[in-house]
Amino acid sequence: MASHMWVLSLSLLLMACGAMGGAPRKPISVSFGRNYVPTWAFDHIKYFNGGSEIQLSLDKYTGTGFQSKGSYLFGHFSMQIKMVPGDSAGTVTAFYNHIESFCQLSSQNSEHDEIDFEFLGNRTAQPYILQTNVFTGGTGNREQRIYLWFDPTKEYHSYSVLWNLYQIVFFVDDVPIRVFKNSKDLGVRFPFDQPMKIYSSLWNADDWATRGGLEKTDWAKAPFVASYRGFHIDGCEASVQAKFCATQGKRWWDQKEFQDLDALQYRRLRWVRQKYTIYNYCTDRVRFPTLPPECKRDRDI
Repeated sequence: MASHMWVLSLSLLLMACGAMGGAPRKPISVSFGRNYVPTWAFDHIKYFNGGSEIQLSLDKYTGTGFQSKGSYLFGHFSMQIKMVPGDSAGTVTAFYNHIESFCQLSSQNSEHDEIDFEFLGNRTAQPYILQTNVFTGGTGNREQRIYLWFDPTKEYHSYSVLWNLYQIVFFVDDVPIRVFKNSKDLGVRFPFDQPMKIYSSLWNADDWATRGGLEKTDWAKAPFVASYRGFHIDGCEASVQAKFCATQGKRWWDQKEFQDLDALQYRRLRWVRQKYTIYNYCTDRVRFPTLPPECKRDRDI
């Protein structure tokens, strides 16, 4: 995928620094088939080492993707990914969680929630862009974009989300890159009663992914390949009709130390903000003349 922008979206359909925060439990690597199934273009997924590692490929005819077997209300979800190397402009690799409404396999309803990691490919020697977004009650437009502090095509790195009743935290390896707090008291919707599946896909998005669609996919470089391993899910599994987790308050992510980041995590988050952030909806006064109410609580300004 010459000059492709591929997006890794993690959609999961996140209070003060004084609280004692904690790092999520260490992910447990399992085989792909333990938690996931292919969803389309099955012949564009290759399996290695007994399914402990897979590769998704994209060509001019199709991309491919997969989804979790279960639906979840809260938990910790992690994937190790090695991005499409070389000229990847136009491609999108997405790792995300979103709501599966009754009789629907996607979050296309008007009230859908979604949490996204999106990795946007680029021309050779140009850096990947990681875009995150949060949809609540059908409303998104909360994009943030950062450069990574490493080359994501060289080695596997971990991308994860911790989601509980208090906050959603996006992690790259052990570094928090974004927090979305529960700000219902400020009138901001928060995902808490719609189970979500986890999805990942590799697809062509050269109408928008790289430089707003100016850079097109170079199909002479196809197939474009992204590699995955890990496949960790530690969540409260629920049917798509469930409105609450039966073990709410009893799981490790419900405990006090996971209701906020600790001082070290906030320093790391500030480091990402100061050195690697290239777009933050909270500071975009053209799109948002009035500061969105959650931005100050999320320490995005």
